[in-house]
Amino acid sequence: MGNPLETPLVRYGMAASSAAILVIVAFAFLDGTMRLLVLGMAVLEIAVVPQILKRAAEQQQ
Repeated sequence: MGNPLETPLVRYGMAASSAAILVIVAFAFLDGTMRLLVLGMAVLEIAVVPQILKRAAEQQQ
């Protein structure tokens, strides 16, 4: 049985779920500049986290 982080679906799914939480918090509780900052964090989450998880999976081998 392999490492679950080796599959792209798992890596991007983890990033998408945490980004979705950030988006919900941004629209439900924040406004103005703080909302834009949290939305930017959500975009970075989707772009960066899968790459970090891929490297973590590669180091486990």
